[in-house]
Amino acid sequence: MKNKPRVVVGLSGGVDSSVAAHLLIEQGYEVIGMFMKNWHDESVTISNECPWMEDSTDAMLVAEKLGIPFQAIDLSEEYRERIVDYMFSEYEVGRTPNPDILCNREIKFDIFLKAAKKLKADFVATGHYCQKAEFQAEGQPIYQLLAGADPNKDQSYFLCQLSQDQLAKALFPIGHLQKSEVRKIAKELDLITAEKKDSQGLCFIGKVRLPEFLQQQLKPKKGRIIQIPDHLKEFDRLKIPVGVDLFELGDAELSHLSLPIHYRPDQGKLIGEHNGAHYFTVGQRKGLNIGGTGKPLFVIGTDTQTNVIYTGLGEDHPGLLRNALFVKADQIHWIRRDLKLNPGQTASYQARIRYRQPLTNVTLIQREKGLYVIFEEAQKGVASGQFVAWYNQNECIGSGTIF
Repeated sequence: MKNKPRVVVGLSGGVDSSVAAHLLIEQGYEVIGMFMKNWHDESVTISNECPWMEDSTDAMLVAEKLGIPFQAIDLSEEYRERIVDYMFSEYEVGRTPNPDILCNREIKFDIFLKAAKKLKADFVATGHYCQKAEFQAEGQPIYQLLAGADPNKDQSYFLCQLSQDQLAKALFPIGHLQKSEVRKIAKELDLITAEKKDSQGLCFIGKVRLPEFLQQQLKPKKGRIIQIPDHLKEFDRLKIPVGVDLFELGDAELSHLSLPIHYRPDQGKLIGEHNGAHYFTVGQRKGLNIGGTGKPLFVIGTDTQTNVIYTGLGEDHPGLLRNALFVKADQIHWIRRDLKLNPGQTASYQARIRYRQPLTNVTLIQREKGLYVIFEEAQKGVASGQFVAWYNQNECIGSGTIF
């Protein structure tokens, strides 16, 4: 008799992974529950509560209820090296990393996957709202990362850096369900996590607000807030010239469209002070603490070298909007390697630069130096260090770090 395929489920102590484990048992897998402990650094206070202990207990109780083996694995050292240190270094130089995307690429589908393989697992599973499909091409399997069925919970963007090898070993048991259906299943099973709120905070760290977290590593430093007027000559270069064929533009013109403007204090007026440019990101509105401006004030640029924040007034300020962005050649990632563009090639897709953002039509233009992503509609708050992910309808094709 053939052994059941073995799968290790990342039990986070939440409702989604709990139901994922149950569904896998129903589908005939041999299931092992594993809790990832990713943080216990007492020098960085996250909150007076201890979320990982509570989550670990809940995960253990779920495993007990489902009748599956359970163990906890301490990945805090790897998490610090690969996620937290990277986050701090990125914020320090004025870039905006996405820890959730990194956590999936570096922790859940790398270190955790390796730990699962030591347990002779055939697959790892998570409670992500996304789906996986597979087809054969020239005798080889090609794996597709598809959006979750619940449009309000689709988490494919967070998995946009996964590779074919990682997808081959991944299962997403709840991807075809709505969140309400997941809660219903958990209630019917009388799981302790059935009514538990979704975690809001850093991936697997728990109840933490990013500004407080950053302030414990990156020291406050008083600096100037400069308001930039909306009629700077430099803004003209960010606009796509009317009637121009994008495919005929040279690298210089594409760079002009795609690269952020570097502002100078003498281009605007001093309107206040801040506690550190490294705490702010392009597109941010909260935390500036400047009133009486009429329209809302947005961050349109930061300079961590001179510790200056540049702001613009109103949602339609040209410094807040970008029609194009650039991804350096070594930062481009194709989930679908068979669709990879070579220099000189172009493609039409849809894309997003943040979770739950509606997809917008884009033109991808591949050049030797990297990939130019030209949006049909101008995007608000494009920040260096964020990820852009491109899709063909509901399939995530690839992604890259914005320069």
